[in-house]
This record gives sequence, structure tokens and C-alpha cells, in this order.
Amino acid sequence: MTAVRFVAIGDSFSEGVGDELPDGRVRGWADIAAQGWADALGAPISYANLAIRGRLAWPVVEEQLEPALALNPTHLSFNAGGNDMLRPKADIEHIADAFTRVLRRCDETGTTLIVLSGANPSARLPLSALIQRRGDELSAAVLRRIQDRPDVLRALNWPDAELSDAAYWSEDRLHMNANGHHRVAARVLDAVGVGAPASWWHADSLPEQERLGTGAYYRRHVGPWIRRRVTGRSSGDGRPPKYADWIELAPREPEPA
Repeated sequence: MTAVRFVAIGDSFSEGVGDELPDGRVRGWADIAAQGWADALGAPISYANLAIRGRLAWPVVEEQLEPALALNPTHLSFNAGGNDMLRPKADIEHIADAFTRVLRRCDETGTTLIVLSGANPSARLPLSALIQRRGDELSAAVLRRIQDRPDVLRALNWPDAELSDAAYWSEDRLHMNANGHHRVAARVLDAVGVGAPASWWHADSLPEQERLGTGAYYRRHVGPWIRRRVTGRSSGDGRPPKYADWIELAPREPEPA
């Protein structure tokens, strides 16, 4: 059996923002899925993650795709477009074309592509109707580009109504918490054919979060986002990839029944 070499590229969704560990590091669905993959196989896998928060779809492709493929992965996951959708003049077809580029390069290198759509945060965000519409349009545009490709693995989270529940989201309402990242990881492991623990599919109790009123929410989260847009900055500026080269994940011992 060929050893699994799994690399993730993308933005904050794939970096793992919202699923912060006690030491301040972010984990996220890709880390969780990689470890779960090793556990399910009972064998080590190689894992890398080049995703960086704040990136638009085409910069993800231009900055991350070739370094990821240079690692000679067996599997590459790609998700992008969430940041693009928040821009006033988002071109949905142009965003979806980034998926076409990634698929072409995966074909050329013999890499299995795992396509993800992000979870739907629109219910509790400003401009919710606009975000819902653009997310629906982007999902449809991406699916058109892979509709004749059953070999492309799909982990589609946008249609998952349960993932829209507040129990899966962090305080900023834009990024998933540990519950959300585990549910996405479970879907990825289903896509690659190994399955995940049943508990990953359902929200677990988390430490009580501060309940932000509208004013506090805008000051803490919306205001800084607007300032970055106005000044042309990104939350990922100067941030290196989490795992720019392979790390080895050994399978963990099964928990006692």
C-alpha cells in the first residue's frame, strides 16, 4: 500500500483558525483529519499544511500550489473563496477558475484532489443574504467544474445545515470552533474512505464563551476587518505556513472501550 502524503492548501479555514489550543496554536480540521487518517490506517502518514489565513483564492494558488506539489503528495486538499466572497466586486466564475487550475496541476502530477467547500456562516453575519447568495453561487460554479470527475474527492460543507448552528462557531461568527472543525474532518475522512469516530459528527460542550452584544461584536471583530480592507492588509501578512514540510503522524493507541 502506498504511504499517504497529505498536504492542505487554502486560507484560514484550512489553517484551522477558530480551533485554538491552550498554548495559542491553531489546530483545525486538516490537523484533525490527518491524525484520524493515521489512526484509521494503523500506519504513519506524512502531513503538511501550507494554508495561511486571509488569503484570496488566486493568491492561494499562486503562492501555495507549486510548493505543495513539490512535496510529491498523494493527496492535496483545496478550499478557497471565502475571503473573496466578502469583497464588494467578487467575480464568482473567476474564483471558481482557481479550482480548475488546481485540478489541472493535480492531474499533471498524479495527485488525488480533495475539494472542500466551507461551512456556511451567513446566519449570524452582517450582509447575511449576500453571503448566502454568493456562497450558493460559488458552490454551484465549483461543482460544474468537477461534475464529470468522480475521481475528485468531495467534502462539501456548505450544504450542511447542522454546521450552521451556533454550537459549531467561534466568537467571531466567521470561523468554526473545535466542534465545527471535527465535523469537517469527519467528512474528509469519509471522502477518503476511512471513516471517523461517530463523536466527531456532533457538537460537544465547550468552555462558555463571552456573549457579545452587537456593539461589542462590531468593535472586536467587524471593525478590525474593515480597517484591514481599507489599508490593504491581511490577517495573514508575514505569517509562515504551519507545516511547510512533511511531519510524520504516527497512529495513536485506540482508547479503551
